[in-house]
Amino acid sequence: MSENRIKMAPDTVAYADRGTHKLVVEFAIPGAPTDTIDVKILGDSIHLTAPAKDIEYVAALALVWPVKPDKAEAIYEHGLLRIEVPFKDPMEDAVKVAIKTAGAETKPATIATKTAPPAIARGSSKPVAAEPALTH
Repeated sequence: MSENRIKMAPDTVAYADRGTHKLVVEFAIPGAPTDTIDVKILGDSIHLTAPAKDIEYVAALALVWPVKPDKAEAIYEHGLLRIEVPFKDPMEDAVKVAIKTAGAETKPATIATKTAPPAIARGSSKPVAAEPALTH
């Protein structure tokens, strides 16, 4: 095999299989020996390198929905690499947060009263509306 391979992106198909809740990715990499195919999957991407005769297939596929890379399965048959990997539930790693009450405990408010009588509106014997009435 030649060390001066042309790097080429393989024909790729990717789709969500709603029935199995998996991402299915198919790479057309004819002529690549199985033992030279290198596939790496992260939670948000798939990377492929596969040398074949004078071509080296290279692909990087960004995923819009996280997957479970440790559960991926791959089958290579007749030049077609098929990878199935389950989608990850976005709440799978969620952490429940304990809720505390803010601030100090609620205490009854105390109002300091002054001995001065409330202001009386001019020409009236009633207290001004903004002032509380004192009862003796």
